[in-house]
Amino acid sequence: MKRLRTFIALAAVPLFLAACGNLSSSSMSGTSGGSKSGGTQLTGQSNDGDYEGVIKSGHYQTSKSRGVTNSQDSGNTYNLKSFENGMLTVSKKIFSTKKYVFEEGQHLSTSTVQNWLDRQSKSNTTGLNPKSNGSTSATKRNPIYIQALEEQDYMTQKNNKLTLSGMTIGIAVNSVDYYKKTQYGATFETKITKAEGEAYAKKAADTVLARMRKKSGLKNIPIVIAIYRQASNDSLVGGNFIAYSENKAGTAKVNKWNALGEKSVTFPVQSGSSSPNSNDASSFSNFKSEVENFFPNLSGVTAQAHYSGNTLTGMHVNITTQFYSQTEIISFTQYLQTTAQKYLPSSVPIDITVSSTDGVQSFLNRASGEKKFSSHVFNSY
Repeated sequence: MKRLRTFIALAAVPLFLAACGNLSSSSMSGTSGGSKSGGTQLTGQSNDGDYEGVIKSGHYQTSKSRGVTNSQDSGNTYNLKSFENGMLTVSKKIFSTKKYVFEEGQHLSTSTVQNWLDRQSKSNTTGLNPKSNGSTSATKRNPIYIQALEEQDYMTQKNNKLTLSGMTIGIAVNSVDYYKKTQYGATFETKITKAEGEAYAKKAADTVLARMRKKSGLKNIPIVIAIYRQASNDSLVGGNFIAYSENKAGTAKVNKWNALGEKSVTFPVQSGSSSPNSNDASSFSNFKSEVENFFPNLSGVTAQAHYSGNTLTGMHVNITTQFYSQTEIISFTQYLQTTAQKYLPSSVPIDITVSSTDGVQSFLNRASGEKKFSSHVFNSY
């Protein structure tokens, strides 16, 4: 039986983390500005693009199964982040932030998700992954297809009462299944094509939807199922959502899938890869050169760009420094504000994190539609 694990390191609330394609405010609103619904309090909104969250009895409602995933050795932390954030982006297509309130998954327990993510067997008939055929050959064995499963709940408020009115289920499918032939032996790989993984995930989606409909209170709400293709462990970017389905109340089988033409790209563009838009790659290259020429104490300037089709929808820039002086950090951050505005693509949300071995030194961001970058320098004391 393949070992499963829960990633405690990602216990931070995903609701207010900006997806790469939606890099608006990522901070949770203070509860003083929220509204109350009976014994429930809402967090309030930092802006119209974010969901309000649910606080009950003074506590944020954490997911009952968040972070449970099949063990894949070291894994790829970019996958974990983009999976949850991407689910929010998909959800916003159906559940408006002006009408719905977000609550982390409350209907799938850790044990349930663990069983669903495991292989089918005599002792686990609910496993979504195929039975082991006994082979250890990379091309002949039955791989682990489904890597993670996530639930997000969406509530509506009426007469001071919150009601579950929608749900999104994310299914993450592997592009590579990592396995060992012996317990402490070398790691081997079974590659899974996009077509093969997508087909398997869509079949699993029918099973998941049917099971969710049998749970109390879930028969007559819309349930969105979104399929995410994981990037390999050595990738410098996370994976992408490739399809989603909106399933009306009462339906127990997926009738229609909507394709998502998303792609994540690393800048500078890696060998063997390409950018959907060469102008974006060129703009980042000019920005990188300008910054490195002006400040010599830099260890690296990279970015993760997210595309929908050929259109850039957001960018995360990471700059690693060797600065030790607070005045250096302040001056560098000020310089970045003007240089980023001059060279980086306009009209898309961008954030820039400046860090060293001691941690984050400063942060800059620009929301969609804005021209100037705002910034914050973290004090060293």
